[in-house]
Amino acid sequence: MSVNIKEAKARTILSKSGITGVDYCINPYTGCTHGCRYCYATFMKRFTNHNEPWGSFVDVKINAPYILRNQLKRMQKGSIVISSVTDPYQPLELRYEITRKCLAELIPYQFSVDILTKSPLVCRDIEFFKQFKDIEVGITITTDEEKIRRIFEPKAPPIEARIQTIKKLHEARICTYVFIGPLLPMNPEVLCEKLADYVDYVFIDRMNYITKTRPLYKQYKLDGWLNREFSSGIIERLEKGFRGKKVNIC
Repeated sequence: MSVNIKEAKARTILSKSGITGVDYCINPYTGCTHGCRYCYATFMKRFTNHNEPWGSFVDVKINAPYILRNQLKRMQKGSIVISSVTDPYQPLELRYEITRKCLAELIPYQFSVDILTKSPLVCRDIEFFKQFKDIEVGITITTDEEKIRRIFEPKAPPIEARIQTIKKLHEARICTYVFIGPLLPMNPEVLCEKLADYVDYVFIDRMNYITKTRPLYKQYKLDGWLNREFSSGIIERLEKGFRGKKVNIC
């Protein structure tokens, strides 16, 4: 599937956040090429002029660093999430460097920064992360099984690449966490064993957008994973494993 890339100019880039405990969001792109089948951010389509399926278009906010520079001069200091409805390190970031340029603008102001991505490209900016007093980087890892990843996250980076990313960030002494959400079919003990040595804490969330993914679960005979009691048992096993490794669960 080809990707429709559009260079766009944003009116604002530092937006008030609706996330509890977070003051602002920065989304350098509209859309994402990972094509995750469960993605909640598909609602963003209604704010675009795109008719293409979610995952097949990206609007690049080419003026985002300039807009951010001007906004920072008048905004009250607070916490920022990069990003809430896109992946800030999706493949186009290698070409455009919008996220990197936004980070450069943020460094002098020392806002608290939380970055969430699925991409190993995030390691490119370790030099910038080290210049923040308060920053944490999270990697979304929803399963330990690559065949499951290919079903639900067809164009996202492989699981092992994400694990190596967490390891590299940890070794660089960056505060790291893993977001295990949505919870996909997995072996919880195996996933815990692979991650526990490299994370400061873990977020766990179940599949909350079942209407988007139910056909996939049925097609691959994974229906049992939609049972709330069953998934609660998997979450308990994850929590037990991480706590046994002295990793905090949030």
